[in-house]
Amino acid sequence: MPRPETLSVAPMMDWTDRHCRYFHRLLAPRVLLYTEMVTTGAVIHGDRERLLGFDPAEHPVALQLGGSDPEELARAARAGAEFGYDEINLNVGCPSDRVQKGRFGACLMKEPGLVRDCLAAMREAVEIPVTVKTRIGVDECESEGFFFEFVDTVAESGISTVIVHARKAWLSGLSPKENREVPPLIHERVHALKARNPELNILINGGITEIDDALEHLEYVDGVMLGRAAYQNPWILAQLSRELGWPAARSREAVVEAMVDYARRHIEAGGRLNHVARHMLGLFHGQPGARYWRRHLSQNMHSDGADTGLLLEAMSASTGPWAAAG
Repeated sequence: MPRPETLSVAPMMDWTDRHCRYFHRLLAPRVLLYTEMVTTGAVIHGDRERLLGFDPAEHPVALQLGGSDPEELARAARAGAEFGYDEINLNVGCPSDRVQKGRFGACLMKEPGLVRDCLAAMREAVEIPVTVKTRIGVDECESEGFFFEFVDTVAESGISTVIVHARKAWLSGLSPKENREVPPLIHERVHALKARNPELNILINGGITEIDDALEHLEYVDGVMLGRAAYQNPWILAQLSRELGWPAARSREAVVEAMVDYARRHIEAGGRLNHVARHMLGLFHGQPGARYWRRHLSQNMHSDGADTGLLLEAMSASTGPWAAAG
């Protein structure tokens, strides 16, 4: 049976929080999930329970860290391991201005020796796997040779898994959103990396939205990481899980019913429905009642007093015989 990293959900800022991960786990019990990026400073000085806490049901789950100081990354990785994460990942792919000012993310591609030292320190600090997520290039450093040499250098740290977003990053002139769309995808370069480095586990990310595309990539690399597709059409996680021979949610309705119980516990603990429901907007993507489901939740989940009845109400209306008219 394929390993968990064969299919994973990318770490996404403001999206892959613990509620999103719980939802995704219901859809696909074996998919590898990632946290949002957490900076080393936040882990070392902040509220660790709030930043690192997760539901045991989320396993297997990886913590993504942002930083560039080997000692601080080692401390943060150790904290993640103590919380029970299954993997620690270093972000060398995010191009936002805020990330650059902190000297982490994609700008580190220009300092491969430092990335190697950071990863080595993290590996020394923990017994769980340490991985890196990167791009195929940055700014003017965009040749295949640069990319291959970068991977060669960081692999000297002893890591065995490299996750590659198959676009280069521009450190200025493009927003984070534009950096996910404007630079062209070069999936073939990631395939070539695997052919050149068969001893490494290579996972591909970027622009993979269809089941057939994901399965085709798995003929060339070890794993596929879904990003935007996983929140625009989360049911794809269940569909791909079945293709891999893994367990998967039996129906969207069963997932909603399980999320009702989860959301109820969250609300009873002082949370709000929208914290949970916002991750579920795409659940009925492509189905006759999808528009009603999304609209009804979007318009009502932020209201004071919104409770789990809203989810059941939206599902009932979305899946009824009249749903196609919505």
